[in-house]
Amino acid sequence: SLADGKPVSLSPLESQPHSPRYTASSQRDRESLEVRMREVEEENRVLRKQLSLAQGRGPSHHRGNHSKTYSMEEGTGDSESLRAGIVAGNSSECGQQPAVEKCETIHVAIVCAGYNASRDVVTLVKSVLFHRRNPLHFHLIADAIAKQILATLFQTWMVPAVRIDFYDADELKSEVSWIPNKHYSGIYGLMKLVLTKTLPSNLERVIVLDTDITFATDIAELWAVFHKFKGQQVLGLVENQSDWYLGNLWKNHRPWPALGRGYNTGVILLLLDKLRKMKWEQMWRLTAERELMSMLSTSLADQDIFNAVIKQNPFLVYQLPCFWNVQLSDHTRSEQCYRDVSDLKVIHWNSPKKLRVKNKHVEFFRNLYLTFLEYDGNLLRRELFGCPSEADVNSENLQKQLSELDEDDLCYEFRRERFTVHRTHLYFLHYEYEPASDNTDVTLVAQLSMDRLQMLEAICKHWEGPISLALYLSDAEAQQFLRYAQGSEVLMSRHNVGYHIVYKEGQFYPVNLLRNVAMKHISTPYMFLSDIDFLPMYGLYEYLRKSVIQLDLANTKKALIVPAFETLRYRLSFPKSKAELLSMLDMGTLFTFRYHVWTKGHAPTNFAKWRTATTPYRVEWEADFEPYVVVRKDCPEYDRRFVGFGWNKVAHIMELDAQEYEFTVLPNAYMIHMPHAPSFDITKFRSNKQYRICLKTLKEEFQQDMSRHYGFAALKYLTAENNS
Repeated sequence: SLADGKPVSLSPLESQPHSPRYTASSQRDRESLEVRMREVEEENRVLRKQLSLAQGRGPSHHRGNHSKTYSMEEGTGDSESLRAGIVAGNSSECGQQPAVEKCETIHVAIVCAGYNASRDVVTLVKSVLFHRRNPLHFHLIADAIAKQILATLFQTWMVPAVRIDFYDADELKSEVSWIPNKHYSGIYGLMKLVLTKTLPSNLERVIVLDTDITFATDIAELWAVFHKFKGQQVLGLVENQSDWYLGNLWKNHRPWPALGRGYNTGVILLLLDKLRKMKWEQMWRLTAERELMSMLSTSLADQDIFNAVIKQNPFLVYQLPCFWNVQLSDHTRSEQCYRDVSDLKVIHWNSPKKLRVKNKHVEFFRNLYLTFLEYDGNLLRRELFGCPSEADVNSENLQKQLSELDEDDLCYEFRRERFTVHRTHLYFLHYEYEPASDNTDVTLVAQLSMDRLQMLEAICKHWEGPISLALYLSDAEAQQFLRYAQGSEVLMSRHNVGYHIVYKEGQFYPVNLLRNVAMKHISTPYMFLSDIDFLPMYGLYEYLRKSVIQLDLANTKKALIVPAFETLRYRLSFPKSKAELLSMLDMGTLFTFRYHVWTKGHAPTNFAKWRTATTPYRVEWEADFEPYVVVRKDCPEYDRRFVGFGWNKVAHIMELDAQEYEFTVLPNAYMIHMPHAPSFDITKFRSNKQYRICLKTLKEEFQQDMSRHYGFAALKYLTAENNS
């Protein structure tokens, strides 16, 4: 407003030279108006400075866990003033916000269901964490799948000053299942309507976000807007930027009732305490019931119902400036929400096309999104200065364990890796598998890094059963993997492969941690502990299921050995039977695994006996034995102290022997190791003397631990090692 108190509207249309309303006179008026506005802005700036000094001297007002203040800039909730803000630039300093306390907790609610939405939430959270300066409390309304994925992710992410609470979305289905919904979000797209009932009764306000949101600013700026709500305003929303609610997009297009263009619910500020007092639950239900009598179903899920309620009760809305929800669906007016990069606050990919949407600046938006998509999440584990984090038992235990290590120890980095908590994203892709009802099902377990990705398709062709894979990747590599998998017909046709991303951290390849992650997330009673470089024989899955019954694995402690062979040829005509394999062995096309470099690793399998064996036979443990085995899912984990190359499988087989597992060789099973370039870790082992010294030290410590744990029975491992 100018000095006379009248609001001034500067419509974007009026600034266009080709507009019919554009005249020389209006141009002069506009120029004088802009001069006057600059003068008023300068006066406002001086006034704000005086006010801030006065506030600094006055008493502080506390809400919740507040301690210190900083100010925010914002537009107004008035649509006329909003258009003026768009022309003048969203970064203008008109209307600074009342203070947001430095350590005030900002509450954010997100509805998330399924595998894809869980990936989207991570990118959203990264963008929020990147800019934030306040403690955050995320309220996640999640189905069982999303809860499993995100609970593990946040537990292993260990971001300071971030709290996560989950609410069972499946329990809320009955609240909204009576509403027919045509939107691709399905029943979960209606759950924002019941947040007043779902969230804690003492929670007064919350920011509600869709999963396809990217933040380009500190979320505290949006939180500060709550201070601008007046009277009965309880909903903060941005006007819809498409023509959907205006109707007539096509013949017989009948949208739900809305106020003007309507409002988009991708970003919502909810004053929960006031909504409850207004009986929000009753309000939206009555409106939905009335409108469904003629509309029959919603087209845009909760957004239709929110808009119908607002149409009846326009006083409920505080209209947010549109840069708080720049909607990138086709044919929107989103380009009017920003003039340059500094104007952008929140980007909303609210089209089913997502990154393929039409917008003249889409390349810029896409790059901004990809920045957070591929950003190293480990870098967001930063403390908030001056804001003490809540005590976290896991974090405190980790710090205690690390403090007990000697940093001057030459093997310090090896020892530290054992305690490193790697951020873990389970089920990165869609997974759907119900184990066989006869309790014979077997999951192939393996781990890999980016350089072994090409083995996945081949393994899927050889093994039709369920697979559990742990992939050691950076955030950027995880996206490369996603694109690779989505472009593969073989991988996309398989829903029984669980891909678990363990994010890179530190200098070693945590091979045994990866194996443990893959082992932990199987749904079958048995597992085949393999490696990614091996191709199982055709039909091995069914053969193992029969062997499980034949050898009574359910009631005995057995480890069934699948004999391992190798080829030095990159192109191999894979043997379709044992007879064919023996022929290739005799011709020198195949060899027993590591025959040339590490005979001891598989010698106890007794390949000479296997050649003629027709029934399973038992073998004894020997030093350095490391076969590939089928075991029950309750078998011991791998020892995490062994990283990179050396002794990672040997130690596990030793543990199985100490627990009195019986090693039984399967006579008609085999697997073949395919050639590949040496791994980085084996190169380090061969070239770095200190690496080898540390490995020897870790071996000795492991054997001592075995002796303490298993007593007299473990002495044989010490003597066997000394004799070998």
